[in-house]
Amino acid sequence: MEWFSAENIVAVLTAVLGVLASIGVLWYERRVPRRKRIGYRVQMDTPIGSDAGQARANVRLGLFDETPDMADATLVLLRIENDGSQSIDRGDYTGPDGQLHGLVVEFTERRVRGIAVTHSTGADHLMDHFTPSEGLRGSGSLIRLPRVPLNRGEHFKLLVLLTGSRVGSPIRITGGIRDGEVRTNTAARPDEKPPLFGRAARFITVALTVCVVTLASIILVRDATPPPIGCARGELTVTGSTAFEPVLDELAEKYAKACDGATITVDPHGSTAGIRELAERGAEAGESGSPALVALSDGPKPSGFPQLRENRVAVSLFRLVVNDKVPLDSLTRDAIRRVYRGDIHNWQQIGGPDLPVLLVSRDANSGTREVFQRRVLGRNEPAQSSRDCTTKDDPQAPVIRCELDSTDQVLAEVGRLDGAIGYSELRTGTKPAGAHPIAIDGATPSVDTIGTSSYPYREIEYAYTYGSPPADSLASSFLSYLSRGSGQDVVRTHGHLPCATPEGLRICGEDAS
Repeated sequence: MEWFSAENIVAVLTAVLGVLASIGVLWYERRVPRRKRIGYRVQMDTPIGSDAGQARANVRLGLFDETPDMADATLVLLRIENDGSQSIDRGDYTGPDGQLHGLVVEFTERRVRGIAVTHSTGADHLMDHFTPSEGLRGSGSLIRLPRVPLNRGEHFKLLVLLTGSRVGSPIRITGGIRDGEVRTNTAARPDEKPPLFGRAARFITVALTVCVVTLASIILVRDATPPPIGCARGELTVTGSTAFEPVLDELAEKYAKACDGATITVDPHGSTAGIRELAERGAEAGESGSPALVALSDGPKPSGFPQLRENRVAVSLFRLVVNDKVPLDSLTRDAIRRVYRGDIHNWQQIGGPDLPVLLVSRDANSGTREVFQRRVLGRNEPAQSSRDCTTKDDPQAPVIRCELDSTDQVLAEVGRLDGAIGYSELRTGTKPAGAHPIAIDGATPSVDTIGTSSYPYREIEYAYTYGSPPADSLASSFLSYLSRGSGQDVVRTHGHLPCATPEGLRICGEDAS
């Protein structure tokens, strides 16, 4: 079933845990605390003697200094409280019949020398119970406490003077409460920082956080792109534009991952070369049908290929890039044309550094070059004058100009050679190493402003097939995924505007007319 996925399971478990935690806390608050309960905690345990074994320095004056046998003396403040939600009566204390005391305080290895009892505000009546006749005793290491009735939230404190051992030796209270318990409280001492959350709150918070983080991780890591509509099996080769290669690589990988039995090979060699290969393969196939080949082209196909059927895919944006040693961020179209005519052979002539101009271009099969010539230069580029982009093979050529086979090669050479200039597709979010893009007439390429910007270096990206491939073929399915399916998100991510979007429809229609 579609809902039976990892993230849905984690989401359900998180919701269930949240409900159970809420019910559990509600039950704990309403049921468990209703048990009768006496809690105790040590609020102070400090030395007042001079014995170095107490491990704390202190200064004594008055009676503390004059009283004998105080070298190992300590003071302990012990808080005893009703921390349940029911009052505790005298009869709630358990013990043998006739036994006066209800609780016993034991100071391990220490001897009780003096006791002072204080009570909570508004509980003066408690003092009537702290008498020898009611069972208050102190002898040896023990203090026997009377069966003191305690209303909910009431407490009393014992300030005890002890001798005989060091600070921190164990202190415990024993005794029994009918339908209840006597236990140590976990509250901090006054000089300690209390915890921000209780143990139950920390456990619930950690558990819910782990579930939420796990769910978010699954959602982020998992590819949420829906599978192409009408998956098809078989093999398909996609060729043509190298400028569109990053898009095709990602789309081919996603399609093959979502559709079992589909193998898509991306093998671009330039727009013109792709068109010719498609026409040759289609002619060889003859009446046997359309070949399993799709050719991408930056701009419309040349004339003379009537058998090829076009599909307008996206509006592609291109950019000019210059070496970082040329600190220019914009050129006018007129300056660009003068640079590519050879009228400007040194960047110093247009406000740049004293560096020779090096033109790094694409070969004649490149659609990126063809668009540059048609949309920006208004004419063809000059002839190639260098094979290695550094040495002028033609001494009469005004500037060095070389031709390379791919966009990646152009970007690498522009970044490597001081004074170099070249062109590539937009490649949103990427900056070539050693080079930077420049604006044309102050306008920069952007998918977000393509409908209103005057930026000239753009073109429609076409996908061509030889005739119309069968509707159930891999070529037909992949084209649908590319131009109208969820593949549009990939197209836009790489800096192209899908023709199927409202803005893309208008531009694709205008530019193609």
